[in-house]
Amino acid sequence: MSLPEEPRAEALKSLNSRADALEARTTRTVPDYGSKAQGMAWSLLAQLLGGVFVGLALGLVADGVLHTAPWGIITGVLLGFGLSVFLAYRLAKRLTEQASREFGPPRDLPDDEDED
Repeated sequence: MSLPEEPRAEALKSLNSRADALEARTTRTVPDYGSKAQGMAWSLLAQLLGGVFVGLALGLVADGVLHTAPWGIITGVLLGFGLSVFLAYRLAKRLTEQASREFGPPRDLPDDEDED
């Protein structure tokens, strides 16, 4: 028993639909890590700059109230900078742990065989 012959256009449509179905099943979607990384970078930058500016503002207020210019500004900026570096370190550590859970431990690069 042979299969009934389909018109050529119907056979091409059937073949195209099966090819599309196969491509949909085998194509792997790649997550968009670029926008996620960009958001993390902006967050890190905001923490670094925010700490310095908040320290500056608090130092200005302290100088206005206590009449200790410029020591309030200097102290506020240094404390704000220190706090922002600590918060940035903590965020980077958390992001590293998250990436380690998601992608596994870091792998070493292969050795260069063409070393001079």
